Amino acid sequence: MGLGRIIDGVRTRVADRLPLGAAPLIILGIAVVSGVWLIFGWLLGGPTGSPPGTIRYWTFANSHYDAYVPLARKFDESHPPTADRPAGAHVDVSLVHIDAVTSRLRAAFWSDLDVPDLVEVEISSAGSFFRGPAEDIGFEDLTDWLKSSGLYDKMVKSRFAPYTHKGRIYGMPHDVHPMMLAYRRDLFEEAGIDASKLLTWDDFIREGRRVTKQGSRYMIELLSGGNGGLEVMLFQRDGGYFDADGNVILDNETAVEAMKWYIPLVAGPNRIASDVGHTSSGVSFAKAIEDGYFLSVLAPDWRTKMIEMSLPQLSGKMALMPLPAAKPGGRRTSTWGGTMLGITKHCPDKALAREVATYMYTEPESLADRFRSLNILPPFKDVWTHPAFKEPRPYWSNQPIGELYVALADDVPPQYTSPYTPLAKAKLDTAVAACVTYYEAHGEEGFDAFVRERLKAAADDIRLQMTRNPF
Repeated sequence: MGLGRIIDGVRTRVADRLPLGAAPLIILGIAVVSGVWLIFGWLLGGPTGSPPGTIRYWTFANSHYDAYVPLARKFDESHPPTADRPAGAHVDVSLVHIDAVTSRLRAAFWSDLDVPDLVEVEISSAGSFFRGPAEDIGFEDLTDWLKSSGLYDKMVKSRFAPYTHKGRIYGMPHDVHPMMLAYRRDLFEEAGIDASKLLTWDDFIREGRRVTKQGSRYMIELLSGGNGGLEVMLFQRDGGYFDADGNVILDNETAVEAMKWYIPLVAGPNRIASDVGHTSSGVSFAKAIEDGYFLSVLAPDWRTKMIEMSLPQLSGKMALMPLPAAKPGGRRTSTWGGTMLGITKHCPDKALAREVATYMYTEPESLADRFRSLNILPPFKDVWTHPAFKEPRPYWSNQPIGELYVALADDVPPQYTSPYTPLAKAKLDTAVAACVTYYEAHGEEGFDAFVRERLKAAADDIRLQMTRNPF
């Protein structure tokens, strides 16, 4: 009997009994059938459909996927079939959209459906998986293994902070993402700016006010929102959204002073910074650099590759310098972005998963190739002696950018995450926008009080949400 005849039969029997007609019942029936089919299909595509010994590996980044597929093949070739890992078993790398990594993976943890063995999670979302008591966290506690294997001591320590919850580590860091400034070397020289003498932000701002031309040229690109702008400055000053114990610090004195310092850079008549949203022609980020609208931009390692790809015509005209320090002798870097690799508790062969994770994140030639192609500095220090990290780059005025980023890596500040990190980022964006509006209207008058009020309101909103879940 076909589905159409079934529906016709149902309609005939119930039409005179349902005041709203047969439509609600039909819709319910279709929903039930669809739900059963979805779950059945999900189960068929899940771990039970893979050969025993297969390691299912999710990543959200195209560049990661492209690097991991051949590396996974090499791993499989070096591990011949065994009784526990028969022929056909392999490292199965899948490219999963970043939104699905969070929403789908969370649902998978709750329902035991389609859970991978290894999964990469973006730093802003990582904390959302560390909710509840340890037994409810879907990722394996890697602390003891990382320390006993020696991997913990061979990696940049600060990069474990975002993936640590209540003193336990749940993720391996994929990257370091130290921050420098990328600048138009040719335009700096034309303007008489000596990058080697910009040791502090005071030095930088002084030069910026000399060369900035409102509406046509700015010393630096800075966002008038929190993420990628003020956030970077907070981390440089050992501030941020949360401390190591998960307490909200968005309204502490470090945050207040950073906000008061930052807003005049991006707002008001004497600002030295802008972003593409302020350009009257609506030009792109790349066009703004090419035209000299920005003389410098924040440059975590990954962003240098974006610049190279977007602006090949500027080869030899670009250079890198450490961030100016907040105070003399202070930290000359910060960080922006990141990725962790976690092993799920559902993984049936955790020893094999640890072996795969180690191979993917420490194989020297692969890491060297990835640095050459992506400019992303790995946290595994043993590989930093590889020639790839010492090579002069013609694009960057023949600077050995690997050595420059390595020199800053151990000073990269920790950034502590929380299940409430996405909320905290949104609150900071809102606070920055409000402070920009106030400063442009009132200047310094009452600005200190306004900053404190806005940051306290933002932090209190986060604390209120946190009280609703003690974990």
